[in-house]
Amino acid sequence: MLSASQIEKYADVLIWGLETARTKPFRPYDVILLRYQQPSIALAEALYRKLLHRKWIVVLRGLVNPVMEKDFYTCTDPRQRKFIGEWEKSFFSNINGTIFLSAPESLTHLRDVDPKRINEAMVAARNLRRIMERREERGLVGWTLCTYPTEEPARRAGISIREYANQIIKACFLNDRDPVARWKEIYANSMEIKKWLKSLAIRTIRVESKSFDLSITLGEKRRFLGLSGHNIPSFEIFTSPDWRGTSGTYYANLPSYRSGNLVKGVRLEFKNGSAVKARAVQGEAFLRKMIAMDRGACRVGEFSLTDRRFSRIDRFMADTLFDENFGGPSGNCHVAIGNSYSDTFAGNPATLTAAAKKKLGYNESALHWDLVNTEEKTVTARLAGGKNMLLYEKGKFVY
Repeated sequence: MLSASQIEKYADVLIWGLETARTKPFRPYDVILLRYQQPSIALAEALYRKLLHRKWIVVLRGLVNPVMEKDFYTCTDPRQRKFIGEWEKSFFSNINGTIFLSAPESLTHLRDVDPKRINEAMVAARNLRRIMERREERGLVGWTLCTYPTEEPARRAGISIREYANQIIKACFLNDRDPVARWKEIYANSMEIKKWLKSLAIRTIRVESKSFDLSITLGEKRRFLGLSGHNIPSFEIFTSPDWRGTSGTYYANLPSYRSGNLVKGVRLEFKNGSAVKARAVQGEAFLRKMIAMDRGACRVGEFSLTDRRFSRIDRFMADTLFDENFGGPSGNCHVAIGNSYSDTFAGNPATLTAAAKKKLGYNESALHWDLVNTEEKTVTARLAGGKNMLLYEKGKFVY
């Protein structure tokens, strides 16, 4: 699948992503949490060695397999599912970076589990994510993640494991002599788009395709982010809008594997910022329970566009990390229902209190679910002066 050389390069790219994602530089003896699923052990070993050479303290955490994960949800009571130890809160309050290596062995092993049980654990884990968010806002932690090729997503995507691995190699530039240099080049190019978007004084954004028509209010003091090292690969340009200004319909034409469930053909209708109708061709009951997880789960937390000139991803991968960065002939957009990203604040995110986030229309939820559309679409903006302006068509920004 991946050669020894490609694994070494993958590790180098992940370290670049980790360092780029953190606004303050790392220091010797910073604590890095390296989480990995068992099939990715070769990449974990390469990363572990490289992280140690940088004089960082590395904490390893192997994650549960599908059997153990299902047992957690089926053999426990609510108190067990909601348990977050004080020791874990203390640990997350002191780490400086996290890397997650996804290598799924099953994508549908939780399909018979009551989604309410999944929701209980996710809501409880929100306490740890709040700790991480506050540390990230202060520049004290960085994070990144990637996917290691395995048989299960390849089968779900309808291709061989070799073809699947080749998509990852191509998307992450692992056959380049110096993949990190390529990522730095793309990062610089994306900065030009983000500067252009910032200069426009956008008030609202309208996205139209053959299947949906969605309007989003950008909100005050927002900025666009993307290609920040958080995800490998990542080609998206995104923001977290003011959820209160969302109206119209959205349709996800790509299937979504979420919490061990498959959901297809999601269609959401928004009024006054909330999804008032939720339909799906498959997995509709699961979808409805997810968006009822908490008050913010039915609201938009992120809006994103991918420019096809950056991304080499040209097929469905049964993996949100790749699917939300789909390039292909028409690029893609995705919205995430649920939690917002406070680092899209145009000022210093560390100054944002909970009350300030609420006033600005940042959404809070234990959920963050990316739903992807790859259809041909037109994206226009209404500017502060009332002028309408084309932002994106034929899969690329028009700057």
